[in-house]
Amino acid sequence: MPTASVLFVCVKNGGKSQMAAALMRKTTGDRIAVHSAGTTPGSSLNALSMQVLGEVGAPTAGEYPKPIDPQLLTEVDLVVTLGGEARVDAPTGVRVENWDTDEPSERGIDGIERMRLVRDDIAVRVEDLATRLLSDADAR
Repeated sequence: MPTASVLFVCVKNGGKSQMAAALMRKTTGDRIAVHSAGTTPGSSLNALSMQVLGEVGAPTAGEYPKPIDPQLLTEVDLVVTLGGEARVDAPTGVRVENWDTDEPSERGIDGIERMRLVRDDIAVRVEDLATRLLSDADAR
């Protein structure tokens, strides 16, 4: 049974929030309920994002861009927005934190190398968050 829950949100729910969710699932298995959504979901997942997740064995099967479920938003322990553009008005009592993720394209790094750097940045943050959420759940 999951002991904590998190909702990762970016704008399109095709890249960064999907990466964070897949990496969290890989890290914690079923110990944390993991969800992802977009403020304005796109029509497909970012192929390079999915490729670099596959490189590290992070599960993405069955995933697709989806909007924020208002009911889910009231039930999760934490909402994590990725990047500066995604904005979520969470209900009272739901914690929200923002991850201003690395953007290698600002340094002229694109393509698969960009996605690997983004993945690795998110992976470090996911490891920290997993530790915090599991510690909080154990303290309950």
